Amino acid sequence: MKKDTPIKTDQDANDVIPPTEADRGDGDDGTAGLQADLDRFRDLALRSQADFENYKKRHSREKEEAIKYANGSLLERLLPIIDNFELGLAAARSEGEASPIYSGMKLVLKQLNDFITESGLQPIEAVGKKFDPNLHEAIAHEPSAKVPEGSVIRQTRRGYRYKDRLLRPSSVVVSSGNAGSDE
Repeated sequence: MKKDTPIKTDQDANDVIPPTEADRGDGDDGTAGLQADLDRFRDLALRSQADFENYKKRHSREKEEAIKYANGSLLERLLPIIDNFELGLAAARSEGEASPIYSGMKLVLKQLNDFITESGLQPIEAVGKKFDPNLHEAIAHEPSAKVPEGSVIRQTRRGYRYKDRLLRPSSVVVSSGNAGSDE
């Protein structure tokens, strides 16, 4: 039976002496291998710690955003109701502005607008402004002698921002310039 590494024993057969570097014949290879493993595991531990710290920061940021924008979906579902209420108010105006129905609906609309403003919802003013595809949705182009090309002539549906995000773009009609100057 041949052994790769000789083990020296003392006179007493119970004492085992581990092989020395000279017995191994490797020199620093065993120590270098252990040092390389140690460096690799130390690097792995540092990377894992950094990844975990980044995860904690990202999770915290996502949680803050979720709290900040939690009411966004509720307010977005409320917008068509407000649109329809405004249409009803316009119809009630035809009855006469002195009508009690019109007066009552006007007060309710004011309450709704106050509520959405307090909730962080801001209407986007579009009429007369330069068309911005980040805020506006162009549904048509019309020639206009009064409104310069690329500006909003009228708004068909109001857009809203919720805090610093666009909740709904304004649906607008954009001027295509003066009709007489087209070639």
